[in-house]
Amino acid sequence: MAELVGNVLVGQSGGPTAVINSSLAGIVSEALNHECIEEIYGSLNGVLGILNEDLIDLAAESQQAIRGLRHTPGAALGTCRYKLKKQQDFDRVIEIFKAHNIRYFFYIGGNDSQDTADKISKLAQQQGHELRVIGVPKTIDNDLTVTDHCPGYGSTIKYLATSLRELACDNEAMGQGDLVSIVEVMGRSAGWIAAGAALAKRRDHPHDAPHIILLPEIPFNQEKFLEDVRRVLKRERYCQVVVAEGLTDGDGNYVAADGATDAFGHAQLGGAGEFLSEVIANNLPGVKARVAKPGLMQRAAAHLASKTDSDEAFLAGQKAVQAAINGETDVMVTLVRGETDQYTCETSLTPLSDIANGVKKLPREWINEDGISMNFQFLRYAQPLIQGEVQPPFDNGVPSFSHFGRQRVDKTLAAYEG
Repeated sequence: MAELVGNVLVGQSGGPTAVINSSLAGIVSEALNHECIEEIYGSLNGVLGILNEDLIDLAAESQQAIRGLRHTPGAALGTCRYKLKKQQDFDRVIEIFKAHNIRYFFYIGGNDSQDTADKISKLAQQQGHELRVIGVPKTIDNDLTVTDHCPGYGSTIKYLATSLRELACDNEAMGQGDLVSIVEVMGRSAGWIAAGAALAKRRDHPHDAPHIILLPEIPFNQEKFLEDVRRVLKRERYCQVVVAEGLTDGDGNYVAADGATDAFGHAQLGGAGEFLSEVIANNLPGVKARVAKPGLMQRAAAHLASKTDSDEAFLAGQKAVQAAINGETDVMVTLVRGETDQYTCETSLTPLSDIANGVKKLPREWINEDGISMNFQFLRYAQPLIQGEVQPPFDNGVPSFSHFGRQRVDKTLAAYEG
């Protein structure tokens, strides 16, 4: 295939992770190695930056800033949850690509983002603009199809398992057989994050916290939940419950949703912990319920990021560039687990159309028959993903993170009125 000469554009989309910037570092570092790539641009705030022609010169950033991305949380380019809706939006994207000779587009994001990337690529083909589009996976929810796991997930469950162990020490000190400690975690459609709480248990200590894990894959049954809580409190000084925000009832309805939706039509969730607290207050006299919500800290805790996760995120960015240079397009980089006993991870490529808008559920066979705990199959899957620590530099006692200078690329088109 003939060499494609032109510029790179990178965007980040959706909720950030502790390692999303590692993928960005992988893309920039690898792109600098190829002479056919002339300029490396970043789009500020995902597709919004493209529409508004808000681009920065990533090659102008210092190597120290690029290296620093590997221990910096958030999205260094800024992100968005904007959905390209109108044909006018898509036409504007291609217009920007033509104006800045964008021939390589890398979009770091989840399933909605991969759908966007797929549509942009198809329109470029229709308009005769040669463009290679590669998706780079990102989501703490770990629910992208095809890929074994997603960059961002390992760091999230490492942070969660650590926090739950710490909280268990506090609960043990405060409980007198009358305390239910409820932790609500992210996870709209799949229980991967909540399941990761099982890593807080010590080996060969089945009664360790968390005692109850409630997943979207298992419909909530109030009577069973209350009986499970009673059983734990008879044995322990406290009962620690982890619940996914996407917990549903027997009819498939969220137990806690406020009726609002985001740009992609997803229900706004939050309140599953409070829901369980009310169930306990109304049915278990004398039992205190306390609710904690790690919230955005689950995806921002770079100080406790998994080195395995960070390294794989960087690798995904590198492989995206290599794939594009080799002529690939309309694919997402996927992570493939080795088949040996010792954990290894390689990459592959999957069509964007196979990723877009799909959801990978937690396998039922990884959940114990009790419906509230995870078995060895899940632990064998998840344990390797949290290994190793990223060591950020510290400044005056707190972590020091990387910040871009953001040298702007000159705008060439009229402001977008869409």
